[in-house]
Amino acid sequence: MDDTFCYDVKAQNPRPRCIFFANRVLKLWLFFFVFICLLLVLSNGEETTNANKLIKIGAIIDIHSSTGREEKTALDIAVQSFNSNESNNHKLSLHIQDSGRNPLLAATVARKLIKEQEVEVIIGLETWEEAVVVGNIGSRAQVPVISFAAPAITPPLATARWPFLVRMANEDSKQLKCIAAIIGLFNWKRVIVIYEDDAFGSESGKLALLLEALQDVGSEVEFRLVLPPFSSVTNPNVAVHEELKKLQKKQSRVFVVLHSSFSMTIHLFEEAKKSGLVGHDSAWIVTETISSYLDSFNSSVISSMEGTLGIKTYYSEDTSLYKKFYTNFRTTFRNEYHEEDNSQPGINALRAYDSIGIITQAMEKLKSDGKSPKILLKKILSSNFTGASGEVCFEEGQLSYDPILRIVNVVGKRYKELDFWLPGIGFSRNPGVKNETGYVGEISQDLGGRVYWPGDSKLVPKGWAMPTDEKPLIIGVPARTSFEKFVKVVDGKLPGVKNYDGFCIKLFYEVLKVLGYHLPYRFDPHNGTYDELVDKVYNKTYDAAVGDITILADRADHVEFTQPYAESGLSMIVPAKSEDSAWIFVKPFTIEMWLATAAILIYTMFIVWVLEHQSNPEFRGPWNHQIGTALWFAFSSLFFAHREKVYSNLTRMVVVVWLFVVLVLNSSYTASLTSMLTVKRLGPDVTDIELLKRANLKIGCDGDSFVRTYLEKVLNFKSYNIENVSSEYKYEGEFKSHRIAAAFLELPYGKVFLSHYCKQFTTSTPTYRFGGLGFVFQKGSPIAKDFSRAILQFSENGFLLSLEKEWFSPSLECSADVTDSSTTDSLGIRSFWCLYLISGATSTLCFLFFSMHLLKKYYRHRVDNVDESQSVWIKAIRVAKYFYLGDVVLVQREASVAPDPEPDINEWRSPSTLDFGHTNMENLDGTSSPAETEIEMPLQTQN
Repeated sequence: MDDTFCYDVKAQNPRPRCIFFANRVLKLWLFFFVFICLLLVLSNGEETTNANKLIKIGAIIDIHSSTGREEKTALDIAVQSFNSNESNNHKLSLHIQDSGRNPLLAATVARKLIKEQEVEVIIGLETWEEAVVVGNIGSRAQVPVISFAAPAITPPLATARWPFLVRMANEDSKQLKCIAAIIGLFNWKRVIVIYEDDAFGSESGKLALLLEALQDVGSEVEFRLVLPPFSSVTNPNVAVHEELKKLQKKQSRVFVVLHSSFSMTIHLFEEAKKSGLVGHDSAWIVTETISSYLDSFNSSVISSMEGTLGIKTYYSEDTSLYKKFYTNFRTTFRNEYHEEDNSQPGINALRAYDSIGIITQAMEKLKSDGKSPKILLKKILSSNFTGASGEVCFEEGQLSYDPILRIVNVVGKRYKELDFWLPGIGFSRNPGVKNETGYVGEISQDLGGRVYWPGDSKLVPKGWAMPTDEKPLIIGVPARTSFEKFVKVVDGKLPGVKNYDGFCIKLFYEVLKVLGYHLPYRFDPHNGTYDELVDKVYNKTYDAAVGDITILADRADHVEFTQPYAESGLSMIVPAKSEDSAWIFVKPFTIEMWLATAAILIYTMFIVWVLEHQSNPEFRGPWNHQIGTALWFAFSSLFFAHREKVYSNLTRMVVVVWLFVVLVLNSSYTASLTSMLTVKRLGPDVTDIELLKRANLKIGCDGDSFVRTYLEKVLNFKSYNIENVSSEYKYEGEFKSHRIAAAFLELPYGKVFLSHYCKQFTTSTPTYRFGGLGFVFQKGSPIAKDFSRAILQFSENGFLLSLEKEWFSPSLECSADVTDSSTTDSLGIRSFWCLYLISGATSTLCFLFFSMHLLKKYYRHRVDNVDESQSVWIKAIRVAKYFYLGDVVLVQREASVAPDPEPDINEWRSPSTLDFGHTNMENLDGTSSPAETEIEMPLQTQN
């Protein structure tokens, strides 16, 4: 700019105007500088404020419990580790409150934390009751609540009811399925469930899940023992002892402890051991609630729990994060709690540590998305990382992954880890690997390694209150039986003493010998029906029942049956009638057999005649003579009484084969007919059940058995037509007096009855099958399984069969075979077709051989007389004449003085003798008369 521009040209003393503009520019620059500095100061102040901002976190735990102390230690470690990192933009402030696991107290301290401490997140809450109460408060105040507890069964619309409640835990369904799998593995059929009442009914969900899981493995809950809340009893030892007395009367010795507080668990196992419930033949299984106490119990409590199986959530101890946390935890816990023996963090401690990580990561994400309670909740639910407790990922407000469970066994002063249990897989030797479809592991069919059971037993407990000499097995025996060979109860020599005998009692004694353990027992006679006897086993009046008890479906629903030792069914016994017949002599052979025999006889007769009639004088002559001779020869050969000689070797071959056939047929016929004549043939007098009902005839049965009910309800007999017969010896009288037309007996009874009355009675109609006869035990009794195994061994080694022969041998008159009309079958063509084929083929071959030589002879002697112009029909006739009548030839001879005799038209003559064995060549030299006449020229054969 030009310098003159700064002066006023109208003024005498011009002043520079540039000073005015310079001042204004300077002021603007100064204002801008101050503004920039203020922004910098404000920005730096905000960063300083953010860097020093505290995130207030509330924790509600049971400080006085071992689990609560572990959680507090883990929370302190996590907060201290986060605050010591200078790179973090936030600082954490932890406010811990004690709830004593009291939901009302938890609600009170939750309000205090929100209003007074202004916490942004609440964590802790070891029980679901606390979580629900605090979750309601948090939802109203819009403060996220992270709970270490989850319900056994997630309530419907849980997310809508408690939108700010985050459940950092898993449902109990998986560990209850694991417990059921253990029970099924050892084949325990009945269990007793024990849990401590918490006044909120929270264990009902667990119990429902356990019942469902047990049903899947074929087991059931025999009894539920509910312990009073520990805080409500003044003398826990006495209270627990009184409750455990109830278990002494129960048969099951498999105990599942669903839930119990730390103090109640101590008293429970100490009193159980004093009562003898923790010992041989007993098994104890505890859920993770109790397993988490194992690291905190002293050696005395652990000793009372020896042999117990527990469930724990698996977490890897090989990660660097866990190893770092574990080192800090041991140091901090020991320094703060000198009186505690445990320094092993549980699953809740690991989740408490990871919960701080969930919160800090969510806070870090708030920088870009803004800050509000709902956004904070959203960030918490979107967490996805691997922490010290394992995978942390939420779905619908709860941990999304199914936990891997570890089965532990209390041994000595500690516990040892057995197999894993993978969801959807089952028992596994390793923790497996999770893929898109689920877990993949080394599947096992049992628990790996040796399991130490209560009482330091190496044998798997039977899970049942086994009988002792002081408390033997009470066995009911039917005292009123129809067939005494099965069970017989009589008075002994001493008053009040009963003697027991019979097939069933003998079998019971034999089973006791192979059981492998001592089984004290005491028989008790039962004078009621068999259904009443089974009911007494069901209602535990009897521990078992031994006798001829039929296995039925409705009975099997309430009691345990052994393997059947005899087949069972319903058979109809009726009077037998003899089936003597005037035509019995034709019954040894079937109609087809008779027809085939006649056919082969006629064919053989024809072949013999063809082969012999030209050379054998016995088969020449008039028609009636030749037919009679052939028939006589054929029929007399049946009895080897033929006297006619045969001249041809071909005939001899046919006759030899035929005589062999006759020999076999005679022997078979004689044997079959002898059997039919000597064995009495019996047939049922009544053959149809419907006939009995239509004729309104009365029937008999054992009134104490189920048979009467079966006849009425299934076979539809009228009640007034059914007579009760109390003894096997009365059936014969009932039949003879015609009071009953038929008797319905179970199959074993029917066999015994017929073995003594085989000639008077027989069985009819198809047998209605049932489950067999077996012994009865209470549902779930392991003794029934041992008895079944012994009975199967007896069946396989033949001992059961020999025992049956010993007890059910037939009477002398029935020791021989007594059959009905269908037992001795007639002989059919299928047994002899090969023999007939040989005979027919031999005859046919001989006939063909004979025919070939005959034709050859015919053409050789008649070649000069053959007229080629003759038709085939004429030639055939000439051959037939040659075959049957002989050859007619013209011979030149001198006139004879004597006149020719008149020919006999009834006599057959043969032109030649085609015999291949006995031809007399001397007679071939005879000469004919020189006269030309028509004569016959037979070739003479040796007679």
